[in-house]
Amino acid sequence: MAEYKLLLPSMGEGVMEATIISWLFNEGDFIKEDDSVVEIATDKVDSDVPTPVSGKIVKILKQKDEVAKIGEAIAILETEGGSQDSQEPETKSYEEVKDQIVQPEPEVVNALEQPLSSYSDNSFSNQNADIYLSPLVKSIVQEEKISESELKSIKGSGLEGRITKEDILGFLQNRGAVQSVPAPQSVSQAVSPVKSQPAPSQPISVNEGDEIIQMDRVRKIIADAMVNSKHTSPHVTSFIETDVTNVVTWRNANKNSYQKRDGEKLTFMPIFIRAVVKAIQDFPMINVSVDGDKIIKKKNINIGMATALPDGNLIVPVIKNADQLSLSGLAKAINDLAYRARNKKLTPADTQGATYTISNVGTFGNLMGTPIIAQPQVAILAVGAIVKKPAVIETEFGDVIAIRQKMFMSHSYDHRVVDGSLGGMFLKHVNDYLENWDLNTEI
Repeated sequence: MAEYKLLLPSMGEGVMEATIISWLFNEGDFIKEDDSVVEIATDKVDSDVPTPVSGKIVKILKQKDEVAKIGEAIAILETEGGSQDSQEPETKSYEEVKDQIVQPEPEVVNALEQPLSSYSDNSFSNQNADIYLSPLVKSIVQEEKISESELKSIKGSGLEGRITKEDILGFLQNRGAVQSVPAPQSVSQAVSPVKSQPAPSQPISVNEGDEIIQMDRVRKIIADAMVNSKHTSPHVTSFIETDVTNVVTWRNANKNSYQKRDGEKLTFMPIFIRAVVKAIQDFPMINVSVDGDKIIKKKNINIGMATALPDGNLIVPVIKNADQLSLSGLAKAINDLAYRARNKKLTPADTQGATYTISNVGTFGNLMGTPIIAQPQVAILAVGAIVKKPAVIETEFGDVIAIRQKMFMSHSYDHRVVDGSLGGMFLKHVNDYLENWDLNTEI
């Protein structure tokens, strides 16, 4: 008999820890290879962890609601035999094991995952080259202008002493109390823009009959992400009203035959995504991220699709390489991701790597919205409800009034790198692709 340490596997790019939701087996239970043994939650998605070996659970090391780091042992199994393979996890350190953990595809890894010492012109001279920051933590460091000496004073609670979001936020809460009096500024420093700090939250009065509802884990994550996005990016939103009569006519003519042929519904979303992909190809500087004073231009076009869950929360599964999919391929990918999102069957990889996001607020009968950018992207599109309206149509015989299918689109973008001209022209191109939709398009 041999001991086998079950390690928490890599959850994908930027994910360094996970919370144990529940164990599917108890100590003393025998499990088979590939059995799902524990449910975990990350800041991306909930998922199961399978076991790579068969054996008996001798000891559970991480209990429900406890946090485990990537590569950390969460349980000890007793396996048959004493082969070197079965004992590898028992003797190997995380440094030795991490190269065997599945890594994100090379094209997904960008400069945001580089060592801290390389992320800005005013880079830190880290003596410890192993210190890495997640994109979220890095953005907080940049926005709050945390100096090298301050960063070195923060004791990281993450794996191998890495600094987590909680470490940074805890430091910022106490920062004012420990900062020394600043030295007099030079003229050039004095004219630098002063970064505004969020006003302290005011106490909320609770009256008789009011109900206090504790946020669940997902809602807390969403709240943090939305506040961080607004804190990071100066949002600008452009609007356009689009005539989607051709799109509606085409879908009505093809939806029944498509469902009969493929057994799936044909929604408007594949068409919207096709138009967005074409506009991104026209304006690739929409498909970027910001890292300090550097712009990372993305090679792949990965479209995030905001999806409402039955519990009222939101998740954004990602269609990878959307520019390489046919209209039918987009429809199948959308239906698959939406189904798995609503049935909690997404994997962490399904929610990572988006370079642009679309939100369909029209699903809820809304005409338009002002969507918040999903960091580290720089733009997001909201499509509203399609409504029949009278409109003036230009014909060779003069202007006429006709009933048309109209829809508002809202394009929010990061004004640090996307100016009104780029943001507006991009939106106009999406509009033009939809208004000129070919009624003979095959699916």
